[in-house]
Amino acid sequence: MNLIASPEISFEEAINLTAEFIDKIPHLSDTEKSSIVSALVLSENGARGFFVTYLTSENTIVNSIDLAIIQGFKSSPEIVSELLVKNVAMSTAMKITHTRNNNLEMAEKSGIVTQRSLNLIKNLSLSAITKKVKMLIDSIELKEGLYQDFLTKWGYDDEQKQAIIDIFSE
Repeated sequence: MNLIASPEISFEEAINLTAEFIDKIPHLSDTEKSSIVSALVLSENGARGFFVTYLTSENTIVNSIDLAIIQGFKSSPEIVSELLVKNVAMSTAMKITHTRNNNLEMAEKSGIVTQRSLNLIKNLSLSAITKKVKMLIDSIELKEGLYQDFLTKWGYDDEQKQAIIDIFSE
């Protein structure tokens, strides 16, 4: 699979490339996997497209931690850590929303995204993630800070905010 690292990659292109990548994971070398992931997470659009596709994929291969993919993530620790922390927060809150709306299938899918994100966070062991989690929790508790705009934008209520704190405290 040929993928040229491009900071200009669009969100849609990243989604399509990630879907193709997931299908080819079993046939790629570790070097190829790491290189492709590094190229995709080089920019925010690429990383967003990667995570939206990878974390929601129906292909169970993404449930396994692949050290070559983890290595690729480490090439962009700031972008990757920011998006993983937000993915945990969003999927945790959405699981509550879907449960309230009796959409148990979507609630289950949100739970899967949360667990996949947490597994990646655990295996990445990036100090940037620890800092961002603390800043997110501080923003929830103090109702101000770096993540206040994010929390306000999505309109999370007290139960959702508490669930976000709890999921990071487990």
